[in-house]
Amino acid sequence: MSKYKPYIISLSVTLAVGILGGVVTYLGMDEFSTLTQPPLSPPGFLFPVVWTILYVIMAIGAARVYIKGKRKLSDGLIVYAVQLFFNFFWSVFFFGFGLYLFSFIWLVALWLLVLLMIVLFYRTDKLSAYIQIPYLLWLTFAAYLNMGVFLLNR
Repeated sequence: MSKYKPYIISLSVTLAVGILGGVVTYLGMDEFSTLTQPPLSPPGFLFPVVWTILYVIMAIGAARVYIKGKRKLSDGLIVYAVQLFFNFFWSVFFFGFGLYLFSFIWLVALWLLVLLMIVLFYRTDKLSAYIQIPYLLWLTFAAYLNMGVFLLNR
């Protein structure tokens, strides 16, 4: 059981952040549904599916880095925690407060943190770095959607 403990903890923490962000998102959906959406906006049901998959992948990568890093807190794991913080608060700023331009800037910072996290993960476990690439790509798409919402709803 102890070999699975890092995975269980990582999944629990990461999915908790995702669930809390999902609650904030859900609470802001009434207002969000009235906004003009940019082209290529996916249907709403797709977001929780994609985010759940990404949170699981993120958590697995973080657990692998922890295990391969001889079970110590590394720079990569610190950046991982910071990006989770940024990830959660993007939902608060975007859906909770409707701060679309600020949310875009925050998302750019999150994107840079994830890129740094990938670089740091690579130093410990290459697979953990590679499996974060879909997350980075999704954030790129989210930035497009975020800026689109800002520009179309000023």
